[in-house]
Amino acid sequence: MRIVRATETRRTETPAAVMTTLASPTLGEAAQPVWKVEAAPGAPGPVHGIDADQVWSLIAGSVEVTVETESATLTAGDTIIVPAGAERRFAAGPDGFTALVTGPAGMHAFMPADPEKKIDLAWAA
Repeated sequence: MRIVRATETRRTETPAAVMTTLASPTLGEAAQPVWKVEAAPGAPGPVHGIDADQVWSLIAGSVEVTVETESATLTAGDTIIVPAGAERRFAAGPDGFTALVTGPAGMHAFMPADPEKKIDLAWAA
């Protein structure tokens, strides 16, 4: 049994949100990372992609999600599965949002202008 105490979690701040690692290969030796995303009211995330499927479950607030050409508003209790390689953008609603997210260890982000440049996700390591 492994326990990751609240005092052991890692926080990573980006311009769009704060990611808190709850468990990962380097935090609790979890095979699959799990992190919390907290975005301020109205905060727009960048258009980007991830090279692996991710599962996002909203636990508070609302977010406008665009994946490729489809858009949807998610509210607390909704879950979205975002496919690998799809360009996506998460824009926080008027009250911001909090989500729990998971995906496979070793995934990377990329920006549409330079899809070959892999960006490490510190919160998923």
